[in-house]
This record gives sequence, structure tokens and C-alpha cells, in this order.
Amino acid sequence: MKKFNITVNGVSYEVEVEEMKDGVAAPAPREAAPVQKPVAAKPAPKAAPAPKAAPAGATSIEAPMPGNIWKIEVKEGQQVKSGDVLLILEAMKMENEIMAPVDGIVASIHVAEGAAVNSGDVLVSLK
Repeated sequence: MKKFNITVNGVSYEVEVEEMKDGVAAPAPREAAPVQKPVAAKPAPKAAPAPKAAPAGATSIEAPMPGNIWKIEVKEGQQVKSGDVLLILEAMKMENEIMAPVDGIVASIHVAEGAAVNSGDVLVSLK
């Protein structure tokens, strides 16, 4: 038997899993142990801040795939050139550099480091 901690809907449980070989369960241990017991619940995650609206006439850079914002390389008001790295998006255990498609000035940053994003979410606006 192996013990694992599993979290379901914010409540953690300690569970024991029995390994099977050739479709037959190994003999159960003689001692009776509870299968699951509640562990202290973690606080609910904080809600993400509402996304900022892109300034009129700005170029919006969108997430090409779902992932997490690993690092933001620019600041609002910073001048960037086409090809400069704006931020790094971690997706499928890979770091993807999101680059400026055009020269411009960073008008606004719509995400924070550690934030989860979906494909098509606006990340940065350039003017």
C-alpha cells in the first residue's frame, strides 16, 4: 500500500492505494487503517484582478497558447523594437518568449507574473 495526499475542491485527503499485479490485488495488511482522513483545508485562491482595457489604437499582443506567465521582461512606458522579448510564457514545461511584433512603447501590461492565461488573452499593448 502506498499513501498519497489528494486535494479535492480545496480539501486534502490522505488516501492509501493498493498496487495490483496481473489483475490480482496484493494481500491487504492485517492492521485496519482509515482509507481517507481530512487534512486542514487550504484557503481559497485569490481572484485575479480584472483585465485592463487596451488603449485605443494600440497593438495587442495575445497569448498564442494557454500557460502561465513566468517572467515579464518590460515595464509600462518602455520603448521596444520588433523582436524584443516582452515576457516569457511557460506552457507544457517549456519557456516561450513572447516578442514584440512591431517597434513601439509598452502602453500597458495586462498580466502579472505567475498568472494563468488562455489562448487569445491579451498580454501586452504597444502604442
